[in-house]
Amino acid sequence: MPSPMPVPLELRLPEGWHAATPERTGVPDAAFVAVHAHPDDGFTANVTVDSTYRPDAATLAEIGDESVGNLSEVAEALDVISRHEIGSAAAPGLTQTLTLTTAVSGVRRELTQSQVYLSLLDVHDPDRRVVVRLVLTATAAQHDDVLEDFRDIVATVRLN
Repeated sequence: MPSPMPVPLELRLPEGWHAATPERTGVPDAAFVAVHAHPDDGFTANVTVDSTYRPDAATLAEIGDESVGNLSEVAEALDVISRHEIGSAAAPGLTQTLTLTTAVSGVRRELTQSQVYLSLLDVHDPDRRVVVRLVLTATAAQHDDVLEDFRDIVATVRLN
């Protein structure tokens, strides 16, 4: 069953992308999944969205490190290629790009992930911080072709 979003979000998908059920795509904990219409070598590029309340003092970089640690448990190899802080003090964010080698449905894959973390504070209670994570996963060969679509998706994320 998909994880509910602590805050309602909306986003728009560009042409060539459509929503899919998290269970069907193998990411049952995601709140939202979109898949690309054109698989590459049997792998379908996908965007997952999830979020969680983070009342702790963890920085977005530390939260990104947590994701890297979790992913390293299932990846044969994993490298953080880049990491950048984005946004402003009022609306901070983090992007990171990872390359990984892992088995997907029994097939060894060279994948690239672009991850974006957005921190949303409750204006009435700053201890109620929600971190939204959007993740693009694609084959290394297709990643650059779908990256601009991912950026377009991230740019449309709004509180609903």
